[in-house]
Amino acid sequence: MVRLFGTDGVRGEANTELTPELAYHLGRAATLYFGAQSEVRPRILIGRDTRISGEMFEAALTSGICSAGGVALLAGVVPTPAVAYLAREHRMQAGIVISASHNPFPDNGIKFFGGDGYKLPDAVEDELEALVRRLQTNDDAARPTGKAIGIVEYRDDLLNQYIDYVVSTCTERFDGMKIVLDCANGAAYEAMPKVLRRLGAEVKVIHALPNGVNINDGCGSTHLESLRRTVLERGADIGIAHDGDADRCLCLDETGALIDGDHILVACASEMIRAGRLPHKTVVTTVMANIGFHKAIAELGGRVDVTAVGDRYVLESMRANGYSIGGEQSGHIIFAEHATTGDGLITALQVLAALRRSGKKASELNAMMTTYPQLLVNVRVKTKAGWEENPAIRAAIEEGERVLGSDGRVLVRPSGTEPLIRVMAEGSDQAQLEEVCGAIVEVVKREQGEA
Repeated sequence: MVRLFGTDGVRGEANTELTPELAYHLGRAATLYFGAQSEVRPRILIGRDTRISGEMFEAALTSGICSAGGVALLAGVVPTPAVAYLAREHRMQAGIVISASHNPFPDNGIKFFGGDGYKLPDAVEDELEALVRRLQTNDDAARPTGKAIGIVEYRDDLLNQYIDYVVSTCTERFDGMKIVLDCANGAAYEAMPKVLRRLGAEVKVIHALPNGVNINDGCGSTHLESLRRTVLERGADIGIAHDGDADRCLCLDETGALIDGDHILVACASEMIRAGRLPHKTVVTTVMANIGFHKAIAELGGRVDVTAVGDRYVLESMRANGYSIGGEQSGHIIFAEHATTGDGLITALQVLAALRRSGKKASELNAMMTTYPQLLVNVRVKTKAGWEENPAIRAAIEEGERVLGSDGRVLVRPSGTEPLIRVMAEGSDQAQLEEVCGAIVEVVKREQGEA
């Protein structure tokens, strides 16, 4: 049986793969699970992005929660990190986010945070999944009646509490700074313009008119063309782009060049090292970070802790070792001092604060790291099994590493969800990368079988 929970909650096309019936059982299971862990009636916060299916899933989750005697607190449209913060701040038993992040509008997802504001561990997700399967097969769990039936609280005030908190994390003001903000027609559309204006910025907001079907549609952190055009037209100091649920942030400098997650980490780590606020002088990132990132952090006198791909692995390392900043190229950045998960709004403020304190232009901050050319080839194979121990593949990788030398690297890894082996090479010479990648790809096809 396919695992219900993926790397970031339960996702699928709304009303086919992800149904209101499943959402009902998830709400019911969560209430039963967290109710058993608590001496009080479980209080579960629900937030959503702007997808047309969001209210349908909100209603289904709410029904499931109330059927098990819980309290459903509905925050409406809020960023994903708002749910994490508010669940912790108000000592709720759990938080639920209805969102498919940067995916197009037909998709949706349901993901959980514990009462501590962190995403649920795999073991807890497994217990929830087992409970959902049981309820779907034979729902013999208790059904409260009378006054014990669950209740619904509409909490439109919670978004402003989150806005106040985000503003409080920033010690700088941005008076005179010209910013273009792309809200992806998503969950940041109301919160982020208010945050920036309260801090004095001159803000041009684009893609902040959600209609249920335009979330991430040609806009946001995965489609930067209109942001780039507006930054250049208005002579802005910087452009900021969020994804649909606002847990990510990417930026453009005043020339329209991309400031991706690697560059954001370098800029913020530089400021933290200068101020003596970077524990162990360490930044956490994944194996996909550009080699230029590693060189830039080393030049700053810092070190890099490398994890598997996925923000949960970045966070695990941060929590286990007391590190304060980590993230991914995608712009999913975690500042442990301020948040328990990636927060695109807080990330944007940290970038702006580093920019203001440095006295430099965004392009100068961006130039602290040189992005090395990167080539990625997805090889569709008959089997992924045994590739790591295959001597021919290992020899091809070693030869590629020899050719690229210290100014390059090779990374080969399987896809977690598809019959693919990904071959990636980085270096200073594009033609050399193509040669190295091509040689490894041919060996992988021969040894693992070309699908």
